[in-house]
Amino acid sequence: MSLRIVVAVKYVPDATGDRHFAEDLTTDRDAVDGLLSELDEYAVEQALQIADAADDAEITVLTVGPEDAKDALRKALSMGADKAIHVEDDGLHGTDILGTSLVLAKAIERAGFDLVVTGMASTDGTAGVVPALLAERLGVPQVTFLSEVSVADGKVTGRRDGDAASERLEASLPALVSVTDQSGEARYPSFKGIMAAKKKPVEALDLSDLGLDAAEVGLAGSWTAVEDAKQRPARTAGTIVKDEGEGGKQLAEYLASQKFI
Repeated sequence: MSLRIVVAVKYVPDATGDRHFAEDLTTDRDAVDGLLSELDEYAVEQALQIADAADDAEITVLTVGPEDAKDALRKALSMGADKAIHVEDDGLHGTDILGTSLVLAKAIERAGFDLVVTGMASTDGTAGVVPALLAERLGVPQVTFLSEVSVADGKVTGRRDGDAASERLEASLPALVSVTDQSGEARYPSFKGIMAAKKKPVEALDLSDLGLDAAEVGLAGSWTAVEDAKQRPARTAGTIVKDEGEGGKQLAEYLASQKFI
């Protein structure tokens, strides 16, 4: 029986762009270019390696987002994933992490799975809790923050590296794992892969397909909200300390005044 792997990925604003909030205090995604979250590229890579080691495996990449989020799916497909699912609905605007985990869970259940793979966090929200929320909603064990992962004999095994030690973890399938940016460099899509991705199926779903009501997600259904946001102050020219015998003392005084020491 084929090993069914679902990789949850996110289309995020480019961190090098000028990011800011829209009038409703959600991220203004139209004002900056987007791309597949770098941390999710590691998840795609690990899924591909697991599939390569399996006798038979199929990788589905899944994202929740606007029309442009298809770019993230195409990147994952060009890396080698087999097919994709795109959940797009106007009612999803402003959905928080709890709502996102609900939508992802419904889509994954609909698709069917043996293993769910995610990145350790998204590069825009950086909360890092969606994998745990998703595992809870799916009712499967979670093995998170792995720098090494493999699947064999109906089990997923991985290594989690801490500051002082590493530990090996194991869970029976079906299960969910999240991988860190230490799990191995993600491959670059080849020209052949980019061309092949154009022919791979991308299934489009909306809230009604998942049996969800707009009131359960979006700004109205969010458990969290941004109440206020202010523009970051422009960067100043800084303070120059001229060393005329007292440079070290002046530097120490400045650092102390800024509470750096």
